[in-house]
Amino acid sequence: MKNEVTILIAEDDMGHAALIRKNIIRAGISNTILHFKDGQELLDFFFKKENAPHRMGGVSYLLLLDIRMPKVDGVEVLRTIKADPELRKIPTIILTTTDDPREVENCHQLGCSSYITKPVDYEKFVDVIKKLGLFLMVVEVPGINGNSKNE
Repeated sequence: MKNEVTILIAEDDMGHAALIRKNIIRAGISNTILHFKDGQELLDFFFKKENAPHRMGGVSYLLLLDIRMPKVDGVEVLRTIKADPELRKIPTIILTTTDDPREVENCHQLGCSSYITKPVDYEKFVDVIKKLGLFLMVVEVPGINGNSKNE
């Protein structure tokens, strides 16, 4: 039996986060979804900072990561998790409004799995998220252990 993947959404725009969640559910995905409003919250989760929710060993995660976020931006989050021997296994999909080819190249160099530009148009955005939901139904994701070198 396949491990259920917990979907992590790192998105500071609450409207975008709600739209992503709603359309993942509409696509038939019933996985647990956790939302982080900035990069620091996400890093606290990954590196088990006190007084914060934190990752669990043996759980598979998939990360939907915005680039433009307060406190710690998505590029720095990507750099940090891909530098960790355990966390680097987490598939990371950049989901952002930034379509600068240099940014796309940089994120791929740092180890993102995919880079998706959020369309400005609402209907196109909904369509992109529905397609992402279909992708999430079939993707295989490794579990991670409860340890990392930064703990």
